[in-house]
Amino acid sequence: MKEKKHIRILYAIQGTGNGHLARAIEVVPLLKELAETDVMVSGIQGDIKLPFSVQYQFYGLSFIFGKKGGVSILKTLFKMKPFRLIRDIFKLPVKKYDIVISDFEPVSAWACKLRKKKCIGVSHQNAVLHPNAPKPGSTDLLGHFILRNYAPANQNYGFHFQTLDNHNFTPVIRPTIREAIPKNNGHFTVYLPAYSDDEIFENLKHFEQTRWEVFSKHCDAPHSKDNVHFQPVSLEKFTKSFTSSNGILCTAGFETPAEAIFMGKKLCVIPMKNQYEQACNAAFLKNMGIPVLPELKNQNDAINEWLKSEQLLHINYPDNTFEILKKIVFSA
Repeated sequence: MKEKKHIRILYAIQGTGNGHLARAIEVVPLLKELAETDVMVSGIQGDIKLPFSVQYQFYGLSFIFGKKGGVSILKTLFKMKPFRLIRDIFKLPVKKYDIVISDFEPVSAWACKLRKKKCIGVSHQNAVLHPNAPKPGSTDLLGHFILRNYAPANQNYGFHFQTLDNHNFTPVIRPTIREAIPKNNGHFTVYLPAYSDDEIFENLKHFEQTRWEVFSKHCDAPHSKDNVHFQPVSLEKFTKSFTSSNGILCTAGFETPAEAIFMGKKLCVIPMKNQYEQACNAAFLKNMGIPVLPELKNQNDAINEWLKSEQLLHINYPDNTFEILKKIVFSA
């Protein structure tokens, strides 16, 4: 085992969505306790400002959210900058680090692969493909290929809604969620970044007795329409709304549903279209008894049934992140 001062770690974060960034807020300080740690972020879709310095920031390879419930294939292709990606892969100095840890981050993973440098993958996506993880009825071959090859690693660890084996663990829960005292102020918190504000309003306005607090990627300032209240994504404000809500309506991502389950909040998810990972998450959540909607449109009866239901899932996920990271770092 190397002494702490002799280990240099590069921790690379996928910045396409907010889940990876939110998890990094918990992981990075713990890594810094174990070794000298530099941080790298790639991607252009994140909204969270990290509370620590970032040594490398790259454009990366992002999936662009649309406004009709899924990833926009055309916008994703239009936003791609393959030559810049290749340049950044060769520019990143992975050789100067003892350990490279990639949270589903492609620049660091491919930089390691091309330089024959060991890369450790630590992400939810690794667990999604585990044979014991529930899958949707039909396999998306392209989606499966992307999950397998987007950020290749030599050794993989994963996080999922339940423990799958000794390399796949329960979720990392942010300290602000773990330490919060849950309240129920009666409102419902909404995070559906792949839907436009108009689409969300048109489908939630019918529930006139319900206050919806929507965190939107498509607005610059707070505004309200009847019982639907919109504001830009802010981790602090989202957490406040989340912890005091009656329930959460969100995508079938990983971090937000996991935190809702940890806190014992009512949860309903809508998997993003053209996202195989979210289809897999939805299958897992449905297997655990969480309501899953195929889309937001024309779901009044299902949403109304969920609003009236008293059913919820509460799992007190253990706080073992530091032990997991020690295992990863000192067995590398």
